[in-house]
Amino acid sequence: MTFAWLAFFDALLAITMILVGVIGAHFYFVPAFLGFQLFALGFLLSIIGSLVGLLAIFLTRTPQLRAGRNRAVVGTVICALIAVPMIIIMLSGSKYPPINDITTDFDDSPEFVYAEQLQHEPNRDMKYNKAKYADRQLAGYGPIGPIKERLSPADAYARVIEVAQAIPTWKITYKDPATDTFEAVATSRLFHFHDDVVIQIRPTPDGASLIEMRSKSRDGIGDFGVNAKRIRHFYDRVALARSPSDQNPADQDDVP
Repeated sequence: MTFAWLAFFDALLAITMILVGVIGAHFYFVPAFLGFQLFALGFLLSIIGSLVGLLAIFLTRTPQLRAGRNRAVVGTVICALIAVPMIIIMLSGSKYPPINDITTDFDDSPEFVYAEQLQHEPNRDMKYNKAKYADRQLAGYGPIGPIKERLSPADAYARVIEVAQAIPTWKITYKDPATDTFEAVATSRLFHFHDDVVIQIRPTPDGASLIEMRSKSRDGIGDFGVNAKRIRHFYDRVALARSPSDQNPADQDDVP
């Protein structure tokens, strides 16, 4: 029966697209975004296959068409096993705003210098766009401010560099000790997406330092909250790296 075969074929094609996308991107056979597009195509095919399979199961309820029922059931089950978890993930990700550029300072965000040379489009403008991102970041994530360290800017810079170097998925690409700034590329584990990170240490009037940070994805429109989580997780690492003499409860909170 045509619909039973179509459901089964959709299931096989969906699995193939997903495997090609994931394996191809993970092992650098294809660019990360192309691998994700193939993965997304497999997800779409699984939805189509689930619907076609349900129709095929309904049509094969009669004895005359019973021969195609097993094929329809197998195709539907395979497609559903792919589609349902992905739909749940997509729905959970819908709570995040459709932005992929997060900063700790809307008015004076750290800016990229070297990262402009690493983009898919060389010398792409990487300047922070407050009008485009600020309100949506605040609505989606609440306040994400810098953290304060009871260290001089030079000492804070050295410590933050050390923390960043210990993150296995980060690679520092640029350092500017004159401005206490450095940039890094964060690579996702599965598809190997590259996100750009810039961190700047700024002095405070009381001799301490503020760690300002910005994290921006190179691909897509939204980021499923990855960039905001990256900033918060990095700040957690910095806090864990403090020596006992640096500990001060008043410094643990984000600075508004």
